[in-house]
Amino acid sequence: MAMDVKSNQPSPVLTDPAPLTKPRLGLSCNLVPCSTTASYTSGIPSGHYLGISRKKHWQNNIENVYPNGWLDAMKASSPTHRNHATKDESSEQDAAFRLWEVAYPSALGSFKLITNSARGKRILLFLDYDGTLSPIVDNPDFAFILDGMRPVIHEAAKLFATAIISGRRRDQVYKFVGLSELYYAGSHGMDITVPVNDSSNVCCGKVDQASRGGQGNELNFFQPANEFLSMIDEVFNSLVESTKGIDGIKVENNKFCVSVHYRCVKEEKWDAVSQQVQIVLQRYPRLRLTHGRKVMEVRPKIKWDKGKAVEFFIETLGPANCHDVFPIYIGDDRTDEDAFKVLKERHEGIGILVSEVPKETSASYTLKDPSEVKSFLECLIKWRKSENLGI
Repeated sequence: MAMDVKSNQPSPVLTDPAPLTKPRLGLSCNLVPCSTTASYTSGIPSGHYLGISRKKHWQNNIENVYPNGWLDAMKASSPTHRNHATKDESSEQDAAFRLWEVAYPSALGSFKLITNSARGKRILLFLDYDGTLSPIVDNPDFAFILDGMRPVIHEAAKLFATAIISGRRRDQVYKFVGLSELYYAGSHGMDITVPVNDSSNVCCGKVDQASRGGQGNELNFFQPANEFLSMIDEVFNSLVESTKGIDGIKVENNKFCVSVHYRCVKEEKWDAVSQQVQIVLQRYPRLRLTHGRKVMEVRPKIKWDKGKAVEFFIETLGPANCHDVFPIYIGDDRTDEDAFKVLKERHEGIGILVSEVPKETSASYTLKDPSEVKSFLECLIKWRKSENLGI
């Protein structure tokens, strides 16, 4: 019988060992966060379009699913793909998408509005990996970056501080992207590195407080969940053993979290997947479960996620005056909502959801797929270069 995740974890939630209201790793006091109650100045619309409420709950919304059990959450996190829909379903999906896009307009169609708000500010570019820079595939080991995307990101990194924030292991994301000049945050932001040759205020005077990363050209900079490493290894080994009889299952050790992929598991076996994860998780009250696109993820119960990672980067990459930055976060999954919410609450920059189906989101704009992400980045690069030349 499915359990309520929230009620089955009695232990206290660990707090961030270095709250964002205090300096980290010896960072100077001018790098601590600005007040989130600052006046709204970005100029990006945040309310309604043509009378359609942005708070409308669309059919793929998965808010408040936990009381109905983990299996319901798994189904809600895995909407029917448009390619697999019937003709009538496709027609309904198209109509729903057009209505949804009125409330959450295309970032390409709204590009001039976005750049008008970003003009004169330092753009900080944050990118998810799977479903954003690479197509979603059945086997996560083959989620290669979209053709032509790497040189675009390389060019973007010359103009903007650019970070990849992924649920994957940091070293695995680095292997897929292959660009040493980027900032990387793996395990949903719990494993942050900066380039060795970084010349911004992130590394200024702080190199001695970081350790060499796995690629030889990075520095480990912030890892708030180090004490959980052995526990995560135990959970990974337990889940590999307990799920080995389920065809299509893939359990992945992402260093600070364990991902259980059921994309290739028949739906009638999803309940078996859920049960095995529940059984293992019962033994670890300091860990929690989150849901993504056909993936269940076990991670530490600390107040750290992609949103916290974005805050960390903003306060360390941005100028002393936080209002001179314009963060852009592009992602496709439920875990990216934490980052969208941070930008929305700070009234800074924009979140862009990558989706071809309607979803409830805290993002301001949308793109349909990685190819549109590539087009948006190309437009952003061209605009900034022309702005720098005064064209």
